[in-house]
Amino acid sequence: KNLGLTVFLTFYLLIGYGTLLLSNLIGFLYPAYASIKAVESSGKDDDTKWLTYWVVFSFITLIELPAAILLSWIPFYSLIKTIFFVWCFIPISNNGSVVVYNRFIRPYFLKHQGDIDQAVNDLSKKATDVAFEKLVTAKVN
Repeated sequence: KNLGLTVFLTFYLLIGYGTLLLSNLIGFLYPAYASIKAVESSGKDDDTKWLTYWVVFSFITLIELPAAILLSWIPFYSLIKTIFFVWCFIPISNNGSVVVYNRFIRPYFLKHQGDIDQAVNDLSKKATDVAFEKLVTAKVN
């Protein structure tokens, strides 16, 4: 049964319509379910595992958005992306999200954490100032 579903999904991701949506659903649905279970469990290890997955998922999504036109030229991109997501959430200790996080995201973050914190603080302050200004303007009018 699982083999049949896997074969069907693989062929569909190769030639089907709406394959990026299907790929995103595969990368989202099971991890979301497993994340809810992790939040509801008493242990901490599964929380860390799924937080790591979501950091990698978000990072890939942020890269993918501006590069969508280029990525659409890659043959079987949806299948490749789906295989990557499955590798990231497969239940082994050193899955793809652990590898990608530890090898790429974590070193960059640790190196630039101060700059990132400053940028987040600056954006937060600007957003608060704009919201306050809008509120004051709305009350005056």
